[in-house]
Amino acid sequence: MEKVVEEVRETVNSNTRPSVKDTSSVYNVKDLNLWYGDNHALKSVDMNIPEKTVTAIIGPSGCGKSTFLKTLNRMVEMTPIVRTTGDIHYREQNIFDTKYKVEELRTRVGMVFQKPNPFSKSIFENVAYGPRIHGIKDKKTLEQIVEKSLKGAAIWEEVKDRLHDNAYGLSGGQQQRICIARCLAIEPDVILMDEPTSALDPISTLKVEELIQDLKQKYSIIIVTHNMQQAARVSDFTAFFLHGELIEMDKTDKLFSTPLDSRTDDYITGRFG
Repeated sequence: MEKVVEEVRETVNSNTRPSVKDTSSVYNVKDLNLWYGDNHALKSVDMNIPEKTVTAIIGPSGCGKSTFLKTLNRMVEMTPIVRTTGDIHYREQNIFDTKYKVEELRTRVGMVFQKPNPFSKSIFENVAYGPRIHGIKDKKTLEQIVEKSLKGAAIWEEVKDRLHDNAYGLSGGQQQRICIARCLAIEPDVILMDEPTSALDPISTLKVEELIQDLKQKYSIIIVTHNMQQAARVSDFTAFFLHGELIEMDKTDKLFSTPLDSRTDDYITGRFG
C-alpha cells in the first residue's frame, strides 16, 4: 500500500493543476441533505464545483459518492423514498426549484454509468437517439451529429465503417465510448461519470482516461472513482466523502500530498476503506 500511495503522490506532483481562484463554478451546493427513507445518506454537504475541469469524488463504498453524483441531475429522485433539503445551484439556478424542468437539467447534465449500457440498436441509432428525441429528423443533420459525437468520443475511426452494426457487437471499452458519444450528441454542459472504467480492461481504461482529458476542454466533468491512481491521473480537484459527509475538497495534488483532515490521510494511505 505504501508503494501505491507513493505512486499516487508522484502522479499528482508531476501534473500542473489549475488554482481554485482561476476557475468559476458550474455547481454551488449548499447544506445538501438527503435521506433514503430513514437513512441519512448525505449530510450538510457544501461544495463548489469548478467548470471545465475534472472533479473526482473518492471515498469508501457506501459513503454517498454515487448518491451525490445522481443528485446533481436529480436522477436520484427516481427512487421514490428519497427526500432532500438544501440547495444545488447549477449555473446560478436552483435545480430544486419547481419551475426548473428536470428534462432540461438532464439535457444540460449528461451521465455515463458504471457499466456500458448501449441500446440494442445500431451504433448510429444509439448516438442519434437523443437528437431524435429532441426533434431533429433531418437525415443529413443526424449524420453530422453522429460523426461529430463519435469523433468527440475518440471512436470514429474504429466504427465509421460499421455504423449500422448492433452496438452490442463492440467490446466493453468501445461500448462505453459509444455511451459517451451518445451523451455528447445532446451537447451537454456537464458530464457525470459514475465509475466509468470499473468494468473495463486496462487498455480500455487508459483510452477513456485520455478521452476525459480531451473532453474537459469543453465540458465540466465530475467522476466517481474507487481508484485513487485514476483520480490522481485524470482530476484537477478531488473531494473525499465519508459516511455521507464531505470531509474535504481541494486541488488534487494538495489533497493527496498534504490533506488537511487526518481521515483523508488515513483513507489515502489505506488505513481503512
